[in-house]
Amino acid sequence: MHRFYIEKVQGNTAEITDTDVLHHIRDVLRLKNGDEVVIFDGAEHEYKGVISAINKKQVELKLTPLNVQRSYNTKLTIACSIPKGSRMDDIIDHLTQLGVEHIIPMHTERVVVKLDDARMEARLKRWQKIAQSAARQCQRSSIPDISSVIDVKDVISNSQEYNLKLIPHLSGKRTLIKDVLARKKPKSIIVLIGPEGDFTPEEVELALHNGFIPISLGDTVLRVATAAIAVASYIKFALDKQ
Repeated sequence: MHRFYIEKVQGNTAEITDTDVLHHIRDVLRLKNGDEVVIFDGAEHEYKGVISAINKKQVELKLTPLNVQRSYNTKLTIACSIPKGSRMDDIIDHLTQLGVEHIIPMHTERVVVKLDDARMEARLKRWQKIAQSAARQCQRSSIPDISSVIDVKDVISNSQEYNLKLIPHLSGKRTLIKDVLARKKPKSIIVLIGPEGDFTPEEVELALHNGFIPISLGDTVLRVATAAIAVASYIKFALDKQ
């Protein structure tokens, strides 16, 4: 059954007014009155929706709640340095599919990408749209919270709420991620993903001073997107088996 995201549900009715979604429903799928779809609100609520009216401006739906039971024992946050080009789009897409609850686009000293306020706002809107689409396609009932771009120092200083804090980097004494997860069963995890040139020594020192555990992802040096996806995949897989 086709799935669609609606930001706000009112009682047992809802309206879809997004022009792209309207086009998909009317002109691509050619749905009509009486057709059934699944509606999700991004907060782990799902509904069976029956189309009651459809026109050029909106689709009206009558809703019936669905009993969805999807629990995630560990909440995972990935704070990822912004890579060049459009690779952050792919990172958002894949992390959403993997069930990451919170994604923080992060600025570090060695990040090359520079965004003014207007470009930052436009990127954030696009990332949120990508997350909505990925959640719909992978049948996830929640959408990850995507923060505005934050400096790594602020991410570190605001990390007290997490039970486990990890920073993969390329030098010094580090522990394999599998060994850390083997002895811990945290309720919440944050992982910092550095830029192509790695974190600076000062950034690593600040993270360690604030309780982050230095970890290794293996013998090869991974690109930003690969590191973010590999970390999320391994953590989700490892903790699901516990």
